[in-house]
Amino acid sequence: MSRVPAALTALAMALLLCSGAALAKKKAVAGAEPNTQVPAGNRHYAATGFPDRLVASPAQDAARGFSVAWRTDTSVQAPVLEWVLAGDSPDVGTPTRITATTQALTTELGASHHHRADVTGLQPDTLYLWRVQGQNTWSAWNQLRTAGRADQPLTLLYFGDTQNKNLSHVSRVMRAGLKAAPDARLSLFAGDLVSGGDGQDDSEWGEWFAAAGWLPQETAVAPAIGNHEYFEEFEDTPQERRVLGRHWPVTFALPRNGVDAADTSTYWFDYQGVRIAVLDGTSALDLGTAQAQAAWLDKVLADNPHPWSIVLLHQPFYSPREGRQNTELRDVLLPVVRRHQVDLVLQGHDHTYGRRGEGQGATPQFVVSVAGPKQYRLSDEARTSMAPVGEDTQLFQVLKIDPGHLRYEARTVTGRLYDGFELTRSADGRKRKTELTQGRIAPRDCTRAQTLKGRADRCWE
Repeated sequence: MSRVPAALTALAMALLLCSGAALAKKKAVAGAEPNTQVPAGNRHYAATGFPDRLVASPAQDAARGFSVAWRTDTSVQAPVLEWVLAGDSPDVGTPTRITATTQALTTELGASHHHRADVTGLQPDTLYLWRVQGQNTWSAWNQLRTAGRADQPLTLLYFGDTQNKNLSHVSRVMRAGLKAAPDARLSLFAGDLVSGGDGQDDSEWGEWFAAAGWLPQETAVAPAIGNHEYFEEFEDTPQERRVLGRHWPVTFALPRNGVDAADTSTYWFDYQGVRIAVLDGTSALDLGTAQAQAAWLDKVLADNPHPWSIVLLHQPFYSPREGRQNTELRDVLLPVVRRHQVDLVLQGHDHTYGRRGEGQGATPQFVVSVAGPKQYRLSDEARTSMAPVGEDTQLFQVLKIDPGHLRYEARTVTGRLYDGFELTRSADGRKRKTELTQGRIAPRDCTRAQTLKGRADRCWE
């Protein structure tokens, strides 16, 4: 036999193997679940005259007010919000009316109007009814209780990244959180609520609100911004630049008290004995605002009259994922966190679970968590510097706080205790940490070699 046919045979076999591998990869990708349940070209989440995407957020003084954002189509120009004391009768009486401000937004689903109304002058620890207007129609009446006094016990929820497959997978995490903490008044989100940037971000926001159900109407929602709430753009050079996504400034009615350099994505508020400061890690890392945010955070924490403090941001100070250092956060912002002895730093971004303290002190406690189905792998460093850690696990967190105690529980989507500790504050302000070990399940690892799309650096897409 000549060498030419043999070579041709080898080439044919190689092509066959390559085509088989390509086919196998194509089948694997085809088996991966899409990011949303919306078929291509479908306008299910387009705005109409009916108000949707209702979300309440805390005022700077959450005992005295809250703000509401909602969406309609462009037929609604200057709608009103009505509020009244909640009662047991369907006769709500004569409500107070507030005319909203309106901003236009055009997306792949068409034009829409986003509205904001600020409710002020309320009483602490009081249940209110509120509803918002559409085109010749109204939303449901929603109940929201203002924050109580600083000496009253508080329950709140904290969720890591939701990001993708919100309707199919994240919805059960939010429901599990509400079932575990039906008395929660506040919900914190650590950024990357949607994936964005793929031409379907309006549908993604629609699915986030569908997944959240009535949580955004009857708890006050305070989100941090994530990198996926920004867009990546390239100009005349290959240099990438971050651009704030158009949804973020109009989707939430957040306190307007942030640093000038990131005025729509940083803010702070007081909620029942806790001062909560929200940072923009993407702006700090990629847009050069770390120094400005550090100076702002220093002032916010310096005059904190409350026994507890929480910092919420997307990118972690200590990353549990390989290859992510976030050096500027540690060099510029972490000294402020340490100086003011912040109790909890709640973070997302790395799609794993990890907790660590610093030295022998009880605080700060740094937590990274994930609510959504996108799951990464832990670094070797995280396994030696954090405890507990976890992969392949959707989680929610319940915090119960009173003047002398802060109890933290991380639970899996099925309700099992994954992590827990309690901070105890003595009369002189000193804090002690006690681990909650009873009933805690063993740390979880990813057992699959790669994702359905063939990625070995992740557990799930």
